[in-house]
Amino acid sequence: MATTQKQTSLAAHPVTLAIDIGGSGIKGILLNQIGQPIGERKRITTPQPSTPQAVLSAITELIEGLGKFDRVSVGFPGVIQQGRIKTAPNLDASWPGINLVAELERQLHKPVRAANDADVQGFGAIKGKGVELVITLGTGFGTALFINGALVPNLEIAHHPFRKGQTYEDDLGAAALKKVGKKKWNQRLDKAMTTLDRVINYDHLYLGGGNGKKVTIALPSNVTIISNVAGLLGGIALWANGHPNPPSSAGRTKTPSSQKPSQSKRKAQA
Repeated sequence: MATTQKQTSLAAHPVTLAIDIGGSGIKGILLNQIGQPIGERKRITTPQPSTPQAVLSAITELIEGLGKFDRVSVGFPGVIQQGRIKTAPNLDASWPGINLVAELERQLHKPVRAANDADVQGFGAIKGKGVELVITLGTGFGTALFINGALVPNLEIAHHPFRKGQTYEDDLGAAALKKVGKKKWNQRLDKAMTTLDRVINYDHLYLGGGNGKKVTIALPSNVTIISNVAGLLGGIALWANGHPNPPSSAGRTKTPSSQKPSQSKRKAQA
């Protein structure tokens, strides 16, 4: 009996804390080493304004009570390069330049890896065969493209012209859904899927995100609506499939004012 319990315990490690940062909500869950949930998912509202300091503080609140973990995976709604935020169109304008990996490693005292949220959700959904496109319908319009399971990183179709001078995000983000209503929004989505199929020639398309449940149009056989939980479950892939970030001190250009290193620490770093 004791041996079985010990084997079960070992099989659960390392435990990964998977975090999904969104424009409207921040979610977290613990995953065992093969990506299965440990306990329940937890969600809190994204603070407004969604500054780095506010979001980092919210993550501290989010993980209270989740349990112990060994490492962290983060899905972020924007482009991340070498752990540093390049774009964050649906969060506060102060995000670009922040090294999210460095800040979370300092805050949580665990190794951290981070990637675009649509990329992470894709890892939780794809089959790893052929050309697979993932679209997340949430505050914005996220996209991720995979070729035989390999990610094409930081694909930002959302900001490419779509129709009448508007981008995909302009026409299919949450603000557009609220403005034009579900029927017209679905018509636009249908047009977007047709356009993207002609451009990318995907074998399969996955529709996720919080507004995936608002899709009412008939879908082709190669289009699947996926659970929003995939945005968390895919976090295990940041460790299994790479996305290595450099040491947290590399490329660090900005720090939330409340977390700047002390004078003695700055001298030591110099």
